Amino acid sequence: MKSSKLRLIQDVVMKYAKVLSNVLELDVEIVDLGLNRIAGTGIFKDRINENILSEGYIYQNVIKTGEHKIIENPGAHPLCERCVNRGHCTEELEISTPIKLNNKVIGVIGLVCSSERQKRVLMSKINLHLEFLEQISDFIGSKVYEHMEIERNKMAITALRRIIDNVDKGIIMTKNDEISHINDSAKKQLNLKLSNIGDKIKFIAKNESIMGKDEYTVEIEDKRYDLLGQIIQLPSMIPDYNCVFIFNEIKKLKADAYALTNSHREIKADMILGKSKKIFALKDKIKRFADSKSTVLITGESGVGKELVSRIIHSEGNRRNKPFVAINCGAIPDELLESELFGYVKGAFTGANPNGRVGKFELANEGVIFLDEIGDMPLHLQVKILRVLQEKKITRIGSNKSIDLDVKVIAATNRDLKKLIEKNNFREDLYYRLNVIPINIPPLRERRMDIEIILDEKIKKYNSLFNKNVIGIDSEAKEILLDYPWPGNVRELENSLEYMINLAEGNRFLTKDMIPQNIIYYKGEEADKNNIDKIKTLKELEQDYIVKTLDVYGWDTKGKQIAAKKLGIGIATLYRKLGDLK
Repeated sequence: MKSSKLRLIQDVVMKYAKVLSNVLELDVEIVDLGLNRIAGTGIFKDRINENILSEGYIYQNVIKTGEHKIIENPGAHPLCERCVNRGHCTEELEISTPIKLNNKVIGVIGLVCSSERQKRVLMSKINLHLEFLEQISDFIGSKVYEHMEIERNKMAITALRRIIDNVDKGIIMTKNDEISHINDSAKKQLNLKLSNIGDKIKFIAKNESIMGKDEYTVEIEDKRYDLLGQIIQLPSMIPDYNCVFIFNEIKKLKADAYALTNSHREIKADMILGKSKKIFALKDKIKRFADSKSTVLITGESGVGKELVSRIIHSEGNRRNKPFVAINCGAIPDELLESELFGYVKGAFTGANPNGRVGKFELANEGVIFLDEIGDMPLHLQVKILRVLQEKKITRIGSNKSIDLDVKVIAATNRDLKKLIEKNNFREDLYYRLNVIPINIPPLRERRMDIEIILDEKIKKYNSLFNKNVIGIDSEAKEILLDYPWPGNVRELENSLEYMINLAEGNRFLTKDMIPQNIIYYKGEEADKNNIDKIKTLKELEQDYIVKTLDVYGWDTKGKQIAAKKLGIGIATLYRKLGDLK
């Protein structure tokens, strides 16, 4: 059964039928595709909503051809052969015109003359009357289209509101500076209620951005809110709304931002593996100074776990529920490091994100910022870091507005900062500002009794990761591993053990033939007591192995990245060690 589009606006169709009837002084009926009478005047007035399928053969032809018909001899015309009124038809003249929507027929207007006089009057100005009839037909088609658009818009708005009410972001929809709709998230974030619909609302742009979102002060009646979001203007065809504001509270967006760099897994000092005196002293120092606001400088060789210690200081301290933001000063190009640290406003420099960016210091506000590889920071930025430590304020690039900071700074390096100071590569005043609480992490070779403890724990870890059942290391392999000096420290030990467990397959014990060749190679060199000239320093061995690794994976950028990962060191550390080869 075909749906009746004309029935959707039956009241409107009735009005047009009456207009036609009054102007032309004729009886008028209007039918839909199913030949249901939607409107009628005169003899049809009391027969609205009837179906005329058994007598509407002329209308069927108009629907089929899409052209108007003038029947001057109703009842005798060939189209009337099957009509139930054939032979006793009371009509003198019938004019039928299609009603179209998007060039498709959706109904028919029928003009009926019941007397010779009406017929003569109509036929005397037939072209004028046909033109008027076509205009009315167009008006009805337009009204149907308009009604369907309104209904479509209503459905779209209903669907939109359902979606809006189920998203996490706050959404406020307005009309003429008044609240028209607020979703559940907006109600929770701003403590609003349905009674706030209709309240006046004002958006005041601050012309600053965080993570691509503009900052606004939003005024609702006598309350003010500082929010991050965007305003979307809606087309005029949507009647109830002309503006949508999608937002997050600044605190929530900042929390989302630093969550990207912060693991929420609780890390405590007792999780540092080892029972040596140096490890006990390290754990004790972390716990004693965890709550301090003073800056901390962590030193130690590559791979000893400087970032782990910084995260433990954060977890053990009174800022544990505040952000922890880490940045590697040696892994970011000098020209980008300043904007990463301090952020910038929109339009600050060519190539900048047009919405601006919040810096790492600002993200870490009230929490902890970890500046790894601080020894690789360029001198011009060292001056700015010193100023931040002294003034407790930062200024985004391109802005003249300072931002107050309450942030604990932890810096780390595997370089000798005093030697860098002597070479004028590091500022002495910054060194003393950072080195308020010095923490040195001992290398593995200085705490050999911890190596076996670490090996046992890491075996459990990789058994779980790789679904293995290794229960230990045989005596020959263990002796080699315990005697090796581990220049890459815990990171190298982890990577080596991961390699060995991958080779274990069904073996219950790790054996000598699973140990990486660089460790076996070192053992052979160290054992050659007869030729003291062949014994190399640890640094030389390390450099030899770096060269061999790059020969395998390539000396291009991609090869260096793979080599650094395999060696268990950072890419910045690899570049520095390559610099030592020259």
